[in-house]
Amino acid sequence: MSACAARLGAASAAGAALPAPIVRRLGLVGYQSTWRAMQRFTAERDAATADEIWLLEHPPVFTLGMNASRTHLLDPGDIPVVQVDRGGQVTYHGPGQLVVYPLVDLKRADLSIRDFVTALERAVIELASRYGITAQCRRGAPGVYVGGRKLASVGVRVRRGGAYHGLALNVALDLAPFRRINPCGYPGLEMTQLAALGGPCSVAACADALEAPLLAALGL
Repeated sequence: MSACAARLGAASAAGAALPAPIVRRLGLVGYQSTWRAMQRFTAERDAATADEIWLLEHPPVFTLGMNASRTHLLDPGDIPVVQVDRGGQVTYHGPGQLVVYPLVDLKRADLSIRDFVTALERAVIELASRYGITAQCRRGAPGVYVGGRKLASVGVRVRRGGAYHGLALNVALDLAPFRRINPCGYPGLEMTQLAALGGPCSVAACADALEAPLLAALGL
């Protein structure tokens, strides 16, 4: 068993005592209002608060991490740009992309930040495998890749032991806006999506299929 698998297995055992997580399907929601809601949830939660998983889509928006360089914004045009409090560089969100915000008490779940990111990546890799898609993660470059193209991006923030922000999985969206940035700070990085690889074309169907492997990977 790998060290990563052992850590996540231990977290799964500890998770038996945790309150059941609440999964919310929020539909298409604005970016800034959702970001502020995540901050409020994290600031107000206590030891008895159940973890929540928010599954949603955003209208078109570019987001920059706390220390991101604006040089990676090549031609944002009329798409809004929001600088936020997650790690990482610049990415794009838009309809047809499944955004997953796992609001998890990492200390209570016995997950390090690295374990948490690994769990998000593993859930996407497991989902992809169900559709015959071979996906991988990369050391030093968070996210999930297929044949050198990026399928999913990961960027998180931890405050008071609670994680927020999370995962953006390309399902069936217009990928053109990614050419207006250096995705995740990598010039020339190409993006891909499940619909082009033989996977689901529906964000709702993808959310349904991802829920079980995500909860299992997180040990919730």
